[in-house]
Amino acid sequence: MAKKNVAKDVPAAARPVFEYAPAPESPAAAGELATSYGHFIGGEFVDSSGSEALKTVNPATEQVLAEFAQGTEEDVDRAVAAARAAFADWSALPGSERAKYLFRIARIVQERSRELAVLESIDNGKPIKETRDVDLPLVAAHFFYYAGWADKLDFAGFGPNPKPLGVAGQVIPWNFPLLMLAWKIAPALATGNTVVLKPAETTPLTALRFAEICRQAGLPKGVVNIVTGDGRTGAALTAHPDVSKVAFTGSTAVGRAIAKQLAGSRKKLSLELGGKAANIVFDDAPIDQAVEGIVNGIFFNQGHVCCAGSRLLVQESVQDELLDALKRRMATLRVGDPLDKNTDVGAINSAAQLARITELAAAGEAEGAERWAPACELPAAGYWFRPTLFTGVSQAHRIAREEIFGPVLSVLTFRTPAEAVEKANNTQYGLSAGIWTEKGSRILWTADRLRAGVVWANTFNKFDPTSPFGGYKESGYGREGGRHGLEAYLDV
Repeated sequence: MAKKNVAKDVPAAARPVFEYAPAPESPAAAGELATSYGHFIGGEFVDSSGSEALKTVNPATEQVLAEFAQGTEEDVDRAVAAARAAFADWSALPGSERAKYLFRIARIVQERSRELAVLESIDNGKPIKETRDVDLPLVAAHFFYYAGWADKLDFAGFGPNPKPLGVAGQVIPWNFPLLMLAWKIAPALATGNTVVLKPAETTPLTALRFAEICRQAGLPKGVVNIVTGDGRTGAALTAHPDVSKVAFTGSTAVGRAIAKQLAGSRKKLSLELGGKAANIVFDDAPIDQAVEGIVNGIFFNQGHVCCAGSRLLVQESVQDELLDALKRRMATLRVGDPLDKNTDVGAINSAAQLARITELAAAGEAEGAERWAPACELPAAGYWFRPTLFTGVSQAHRIAREEIFGPVLSVLTFRTPAEAVEKANNTQYGLSAGIWTEKGSRILWTADRLRAGVVWANTFNKFDPTSPFGGYKESGYGREGGRHGLEAYLDV
């Protein structure tokens, strides 16, 4: 006799609602934090030449985690000198020997992945399931991948015996602190360059922990140097005359300033800047799959993603069906403690970023867009913002034009594929885009016309070390990742 299907026989309203039990990761897994940190120069942790110190806080609690040094021009000069001194021996090593160090770093990252994931969540505010399942595996993968290239540079398509540039000055943002570090340091070391890296002033801790990993791996002194501080430190680094290559990920405004600063200097420059990606849903798209992609595209990492799908372009005929499904899905998102393994949306990284998101969301309402957010209780302490949806948005609205860098989605509609492409390209940015349709020919037709460095089809936010990433227009230039990512660190 067949068993009775209880789920089908019980009315939906009478079915029990299952609550998640808290599943917290222990903050102790991050390891012991020092009360204050200096810089990592020449293979050693050293004090700053200045007395100014900054604080990094846990954005979920607003508690101070540690103090760290505000790097001075003298600190930057010491770090660049250490990198320059190490360059001769490091660049002279056979690629197979450099690869050994990169493989070793990758293995140590894997071994210490729990510690690093918890530390990243505490310092950044992103959910532990993202740092654990996305960030850390990709960090290790980038070091493994570029370790494989280190002895094959002659076959990378840049001519025989390509040469490293020298000292690479690298400035990274706060949204993916350790992953952006890997994106930049791994190809630089594989190609024989040495590095001075400045992490973001709100998230320095995993970069400083990475310095410990460099020592654990036995990396020669001076090959990697880390100088902490705010934008003043970054400006001193990018302007330093002994830096041969500058790599920057961050805001378009700062990228533009760096490009002006370096004009005429003959330094090699790559910029990965802001974005306002269009996520295009056609009428034949699988709705449930598209909804998951939309949620991942804008609410992953609290929307703190340069390539976030912050503009949803949906074909008019399926708008109502899609928005109904999207709102149901958004209502299930769990906002709260980043160290709870059930959390989907963590804390906004800083008070300043929360103010920016709040101001732009208010502007969306003031300009006539309709705002919707699911009901959810936010913690009393920390920096939080509900996942938010705006409908009735026009291309003239600020929320459709400016990068919000938060969990805010603007919805626009279109009738024809040509209109979708025109609206998608109507932005000063060009970092990424998404296409949702069951027709392969429509994917190819649309992707060919989108002015975006990365176009995802029936997925979003998929990253791989073998695939290049970068933008058009005010989203920057140069590519990171893949074989293309080697070129930025070679004299070709």
